[in-house]
Amino acid sequence: MDFITSLVSLYLSGRRRTIARYATSARDMQEKVLMRLIRRAMDTEWGREHKFSSFNGYRDFVTHVPVSSYDDLQERIERMRQGEKDILWPGQVKYFAKSSGTTAGRSKFIPVTKEGLHRIHMMGGHDATATYLGYNKKSRVSTGHSLILSGSFDPTLDTPTSRTGDVSAIMTSSIHPFLRKIMKFGPPMEIASISDFGEKREKLAQYALKQNVTTISGVPSWWMSVLSHVLELSGKETLDQVWPNLELFCHGGVGFTPYRDLYHKIIPTDKMHYIETYNASEGFFGVQTDPSDPAMTLMVDYDVFYEFIPLSQLGKKDAQVIPLWEVKTGVNYAMVISTSCGLWRYLIGDTIRFTQKDPYKFTISGRTRQFINAYGEELIVENAEKGIDIACKATGAKVREYTAAPVYMDEHGKARHQWLVEFAHEPDSMEKFTMELDTALRSLNSDYDAKRFEDIVLSHLELVPARKGLFNDWLQKHGKLGGQHKVPRLANNREIMDDLLSMN
Repeated sequence: MDFITSLVSLYLSGRRRTIARYATSARDMQEKVLMRLIRRAMDTEWGREHKFSSFNGYRDFVTHVPVSSYDDLQERIERMRQGEKDILWPGQVKYFAKSSGTTAGRSKFIPVTKEGLHRIHMMGGHDATATYLGYNKKSRVSTGHSLILSGSFDPTLDTPTSRTGDVSAIMTSSIHPFLRKIMKFGPPMEIASISDFGEKREKLAQYALKQNVTTISGVPSWWMSVLSHVLELSGKETLDQVWPNLELFCHGGVGFTPYRDLYHKIIPTDKMHYIETYNASEGFFGVQTDPSDPAMTLMVDYDVFYEFIPLSQLGKKDAQVIPLWEVKTGVNYAMVISTSCGLWRYLIGDTIRFTQKDPYKFTISGRTRQFINAYGEELIVENAEKGIDIACKATGAKVREYTAAPVYMDEHGKARHQWLVEFAHEPDSMEKFTMELDTALRSLNSDYDAKRFEDIVLSHLELVPARKGLFNDWLQKHGKLGGQHKVPRLANNREIMDDLLSMN
């Protein structure tokens, strides 16, 4: 290590020691987190309603506080956005992270409190660096620039007392200018704050070409688009020819598996390292602490108390909800969180599967409902159903069956959704149906719309007409014909789609 990186590693060594204690003290840490959250929120509207002042531990918490969804909290969150104090968390909340995926509207707004920002979101990047420097003694990350590809704020959603935008924009804007300069965080805020991704990509690529980049952080799909443009501008074939000291990519937001080969192709050096993180609008939950193990370590001492519902019981009135110390490995769980952002027993919508305990390590196994989120677009079934209906009404078509899946990026950073549709009555124009469906999806889902902007990350969807009876034949092939069986409307992988196409 160089001198500066060694000093940074020494400074972060305390966090490495604490994370090492996860193997023996996870339950104790989680119980302390819960009681800290309860004490802080005791005098809020939520705390008074649910008798927080009488709680002595986890069992009291379970007895008095119900599992909640965004719809359950939406009215209170909207009041918080309008400036009301002491609702779900003490004080007034300035920041709200925008995230698509609700059935009630285009976006949901997740509170990001001061405590949550510093005790959850910011700690994730801090600990990713700490663990990386712990196992890579040859690192020289501090000798160059760290580039963060963040989202932006949306002024149209602001209120007189609050700002709304991507959680990455909230985090980036909260880095102190002095720390940004000393640690060589980039790009400058005038680039990071650009909302038009096409413009941001161009200016970020132009800026990055002039820097000695050692670290990049962000969503793999967005970064692939930027890096492809960097190569175009530089005239180089690989990124190690542009940035010979590039050594680390901290990635999250979408699964990395579809992109792994693409990154290895454009960064073919064995000194490159990849760290997966589990960060979401609702919080930062996991870091890959061992480069030889793809599973992530659950961060148990942040301001997040975890509970889990076995996926097989999700939706049942008497579904079992268990704390971390009662989970089993190999079981798919829907994750429930309580945080210092004012989310109480909140069903986040993700499913995880533990690979080990002591310390608790896990992989993200999916969502609690069908979806496509290969590029951060978070397309859900409700969007698909409404989009199909709009396209049918506009073209006179009638759809019998359909399914959709992602087509992953090529080396130029291009990707798309592929829809396989069996028509009961075909539209007058397949081209018009495709256009209407794509336009409808953009109007229904703000994240899909953002990824579709000027075809930079996500190209226009592809429509493949299915032969008559294809879906029934597929169900019959798999012994699922009849009853309530059906082909999933959306899938985040190509297993079903490729099987169907082979029969088409």
